[in-house]
Amino acid sequence: MKYTVSIEIALPREKVARLLADPAHLPMWLRGLVLHEPLNGEHGQVGTRSRVVLRMGRQESEVTETIIRREPADLGEIPAGSVVRFEREIVGGGMWSATRDRLTEAGPEATLWESENEYRFDGLLMRLVGKVVPGAFRKQSLLHMRDFKAFAEHGTDVRATEA
Repeated sequence: MKYTVSIEIALPREKVARLLADPAHLPMWLRGLVLHEPLNGEHGQVGTRSRVVLRMGRQESEVTETIIRREPADLGEIPAGSVVRFEREIVGGGMWSATRDRLTEAGPEATLWESENEYRFDGLLMRLVGKVVPGAFRKQSLLHMRDFKAFAEHGTDVRATEA
């Protein structure tokens, strides 16, 4: 299953890239995050594997995230007109996914965040879930993007709205 979602954020691309890359901010916009800890390497750097635990309702799921690409490596000096790219693979719970994020300038004070997502499922149950509710994955991706936008633009913390 593949899909692409996008959102415009009313901040310069450099600020959006730094906020997305900063692990200290993850709990503020990644709804349901319980734990995100590197197993090796440095958070967000290419090759780093991390253990990620998410809670949805009463259910927790654990996955392993591997950073595949980060361009440019130094987010402090992003050349004008260039595209910032983050790519990661996530494995766990009968599923493999790849996310390819692109940040482009949508204006002097605006950023377009496009996210390509691909999922593959192992086992009958997970394949069935992927076929029966494919829109749920797209909806979840958009929710995370909207939560990030609210955090980046207004400082909204999703933990204040979670029960």
